[in-house]
Amino acid sequence: MLRTLYIRDYALIEELEVEFGSGLNILTGETGAGKSILIGALKMILGERADTDMIRSGARKAIVEGIFDEADTPRLKALLEANAIEPLPQLIVRREIMAGQSRAFINDTPASVQLLRDVAALLIDLHGQHEHQSLLRTETHLELLDNFGSLGGLRETYQRHYETVARLMREREALMARRRELQEQKERYAFEIEEIDRVRPQEGEEEALEAELRILENAEHLYEATARLYEMLYESENAVHDQLVLARNELQDLVRIDRSFEEALEEIRSAQISVAEIAKFLQDYNARIEFNPERLEAIRSRLVELELLKRKYGGTLEAVLAHRAEIGRQYALAVDFEGALERLDQQLGEALQNLAAAAQRLSVKRHEVAERIERAIEAELAVLGMPAAQFEVRFTRRADPEGWIMLPVPGREPERYAAFATGMDQVEFYLTTNPGEPLRPLVRVASGGEVSRIMLALKTILAKSDRLPILVFDEIDTGISGAIAHRVGERLHELANYHQIIAITHLPQIAAFGDVHFLVEKILEAGRAKTRIRRLSDEERAHQVAALMSGAAVTEAALESARELIRQVAPREPQRTV
Repeated sequence: MLRTLYIRDYALIEELEVEFGSGLNILTGETGAGKSILIGALKMILGERADTDMIRSGARKAIVEGIFDEADTPRLKALLEANAIEPLPQLIVRREIMAGQSRAFINDTPASVQLLRDVAALLIDLHGQHEHQSLLRTETHLELLDNFGSLGGLRETYQRHYETVARLMREREALMARRRELQEQKERYAFEIEEIDRVRPQEGEEEALEAELRILENAEHLYEATARLYEMLYESENAVHDQLVLARNELQDLVRIDRSFEEALEEIRSAQISVAEIAKFLQDYNARIEFNPERLEAIRSRLVELELLKRKYGGTLEAVLAHRAEIGRQYALAVDFEGALERLDQQLGEALQNLAAAAQRLSVKRHEVAERIERAIEAELAVLGMPAAQFEVRFTRRADPEGWIMLPVPGREPERYAAFATGMDQVEFYLTTNPGEPLRPLVRVASGGEVSRIMLALKTILAKSDRLPILVFDEIDTGISGAIAHRVGERLHELANYHQIIAITHLPQIAAFGDVHFLVEKILEAGRAKTRIRRLSDEERAHQVAALMSGAAVTEAALESARELIRQVAPREPQRTV
């Protein structure tokens, strides 16, 4: 919900901050007081084009800032994260308008005006002058229909089949695009496979050969060095092992005198054992040393072969082996291209059948839901003073000889239709409000209060399924009065159980239903006109409703009638979901 709206130096507004309630927020005021200015300021943070003429005379820039509560929805969070903006429980949207430029911020991070529009599309529906009206965008009609009918499960099933077909189609296109290339490269693949397989490189082979090569190249040095070491440790006249034996014997005598030498004795014994083991290792190693020039030459030749492969196929033995695996796959595909294509086509055929069945099930349910919506909205429009209104949900499908969805037709060839991510149906709402007039697309109906009432009827029917939390109604009372105005007020009051509503009105029958009532006034201060807005107390609210009933001179009778009108409003339902 829109918690607060802050405006500074915008048109007649010097500075104001208004805190809205969660239910039905009513705005009233004299003509020219500045209600349209408030809506214009709100549009600035919804991504409307900035007009520098709206900067208050004498000011450097205009600022409009909105703070939205409960705005951390999954869709909005994903949108912000995709644009490197940290999602927060509160969403702060600010627009600054200066001479020749404007700046936008979301959660204090610079943002584009387009991002403001995208964010606004997930939060606010503004009715009155065709801006931000989701129901006047045909692309939203199908989603509204599915939401109303709780068709999310069927739609998700269809989308899974759609994604499977799309993936297989991409694979088939890629395969066909490579058909000629595979045939042209087949001989090259065969040559490279034969060249690599002739050498038969093994993983880790190069490191093992290089280690063996170092040993063979240094065999003489290893032989002489191990012999000298063995003699030093075990065989010479003053061998280390013999010296340790003498030291051990001396320490044994000392231990009999003083047991504090026991630790030193153990250390000598340990050293004696270590030296004996090292001497044995050196003796064994020396005995195994080979002087094998044939093996040395074989290793050098093998390393040359591996080096040639490395230079040609990637620079490392790992790259050579990876290249062999890849060209092996490509060669197998080139040899058995038709078989691979046939297997892919079989998978694709099954996927297309599943897609067509899912699309058909979804379409049947949509037609059932459409009939319910049509009846409900016509009844609602009758309540709102349009008894002759007719509402229709029209379905179209795009015939396509190459379409993914093929449906059987009795007695003739099957028909093919284009598949979309949302199904095969394209949906648009049609309406007529006058007898004898043809149904026309909803996007082309008259503007002003009639549109707002149509929107109100649609929103009332679709309220529980509509995901936009905030609705703004401007000019909803144009051309209505009396009982119809009362019914409009009732519907706004009912709709406010599911959405936060901000409604500008001139009619007491509507104003009486407000949960919160604001008065927009134009005052003179220091010789300059400025707009202000204030929240009315219960008594002030009654006085304002009475003023709407009787004009500027509020009589006691009018005041009592206003109080009675307000008392007749049913208490707000507790299950607020905005």
